[in-house]
Amino acid sequence: MNSIATLDTPDSLNTDPNALPSRCDVLIVGAGPAGSAAAITLARAGLDVVLVDQHSFPRDKICGDGLIPDAHNALRKLGVLDAVLAQAQAASHVGCIGPRGGRIDVPGTLSVLPRKTLDLILCRAAVAAGARMFAPVRFSAPIEDKGRVVGAQLKSGEKTHDLRAPWVLLATGAVPQALLAAGMSQRQTPSGVALRGYVKNDAMVGRIDKLEIVWHRALSPGYGWIFPCRDGVFNVGVGIADSHDAQRNGKLAKREINLRHVFDDFTRVYAPAHELVAGGEWLSPLKGAPLRCTLEGARYSRPGLVVTGEAAGSTYSFSGEGIGKALETGILAAEAMLAGRAQMLDESQVRANYESALRALKPRFDLYARANKVNRHPWLADLLIWRAKKSARLLRRMSGVLNETSNPGHLVTMKGIVRLFTE
Repeated sequence: MNSIATLDTPDSLNTDPNALPSRCDVLIVGAGPAGSAAAITLARAGLDVVLVDQHSFPRDKICGDGLIPDAHNALRKLGVLDAVLAQAQAASHVGCIGPRGGRIDVPGTLSVLPRKTLDLILCRAAVAAGARMFAPVRFSAPIEDKGRVVGAQLKSGEKTHDLRAPWVLLATGAVPQALLAAGMSQRQTPSGVALRGYVKNDAMVGRIDKLEIVWHRALSPGYGWIFPCRDGVFNVGVGIADSHDAQRNGKLAKREINLRHVFDDFTRVYAPAHELVAGGEWLSPLKGAPLRCTLEGARYSRPGLVVTGEAAGSTYSFSGEGIGKALETGILAAEAMLAGRAQMLDESQVRANYESALRALKPRFDLYARANKVNRHPWLADLLIWRAKKSARLLRRMSGVLNETSNPGHLVTMKGIVRLFTE
């Protein structure tokens, strides 16, 4: 099967919104990785789950499509890893390429699967577990009673539907409209931006068989990537995880960044990217999307409502990788609700437990934010690559960053840079 081909969709997905119920146990808004992960977990435990998405499935989603070890672990926990790997392109390394052309291949458990396929697998699993899926349906506003969210007003076309539920879970991604409507947004602007397209080039099969990430002064404060899918298809793009200035006078000012120009620079400074694009066929045009990073920019919960996935900022700022942590946060939200039911906890304790679980992840996000120095100062990539070629210990530490067993921030602190010359 072509990795981005249109996939057959069972009638159990995209159920006619006119059939929306009036009540359920949990309403999940957004059927991406976080929303579907929560739906799978809750429905398997016997809860009445309604899952809605503003787009009919299968639908495209702008993403790098890379699945690193945390995503593999979450997919295994959800019981869908085998289904994902059956359609994904496996890879054994991430190729890190510096401004001067130096390269180091960092080992890891990796794969690439377009989000159109990944999200469909996850959504199907949620429906198979017992969740009811309705699309296209948009979240319009929360329904409130005495300060507590008790459901949501949903829209399909011009029709409005009120659905009441003890819990509403927002998994609506980086676009802030739902967060704003629910009173959960703390920052309307995104943390970063990305641009990607799919190119088919059979001549590059086997020549690019790793996930390649490229740093160069022409791309700073961002990076470029080429990720191999199946059937001679490649996901190629550029990302800038720090595309907005720090807060000034209460506002976030957007930097003057033209991602199309950054992409053109990528194909100019990195020969394989030029060859891939020049000799290939575009299967989809370049498309851009915002990123929400570092578990910041939104309130995590309010009475009756929780926010999860990229809406809560589940993307790593250094690498732009967000699928694994979106899955993980969706599972955490579901587990907090299930524990609340099992232990007869009140609503405030459920929310406190969920927020505590997210805060436990926050130090790792902060470390990746520190590692973002490599994107702003690409000469650090040259230094790390040069030393990793000479130090098996450093290469193991870089692999540990992929596996979340090593601290990425330690690689780019002054102490860490000194250690590059002394260990």
